[in-house]
Amino acid sequence: MAAPTRTPRDRWVAAGLEALAEGGPEGVRVEVLAARLGVTKGGFYGYFPNRAALLTEMLDQWERRTTDDVIAQVEEEGGDATAKMQRAGLRTFSTELLPIELAVRSWARHDPDVAARLKRVDNARMGYLRTLFATYIDDPDEIEARSTLAFTLAIGHHFMAADHEGRTEREAMSLAGEYVLRPPRP
Repeated sequence: MAAPTRTPRDRWVAAGLEALAEGGPEGVRVEVLAARLGVTKGGFYGYFPNRAALLTEMLDQWERRTTDDVIAQVEEEGGDATAKMQRAGLRTFSTELLPIELAVRSWARHDPDVAARLKRVDNARMGYLRTLFATYIDDPDEIEARSTLAFTLAIGHHFMAADHEGRTEREAMSLAGEYVLRPPRP
């Protein structure tokens, strides 16, 4: 008789991230994840000593996927700075990653360790934006202003409920992005 197959570690992490997106950190419970995966919770402890270790691994994966992986993919594809910024934003806030992003941001409001991690991630993202804007803007104040506006637009529009004067939200965000990313006029 064959030995039972263990549920891979990455499936526990993925299930944890889904639970985080759905119910915040309180929704990440070993029993709930085991039920979601259709396994017993015993396998969990073969990978993680406790729930806190899983939460750390989840944050590690979120951080890697939304910074290092996104930047590496965008750089590999090449293109000008504007195209890179657009692709980085689309990947970082994709339909797959956005619910996790919003859950981490909410969690960070109540947990100083998560807030410190979020700050590190946001600083990496802002650093990348500054580097890209610096390819066609010389003024450090303008680089900082545009980086801040671009990042605020990428995150903030998810919290807006405003109408856009006959435009769809997508059209309005595209228009705003074009203004923020466009090269300065000579």
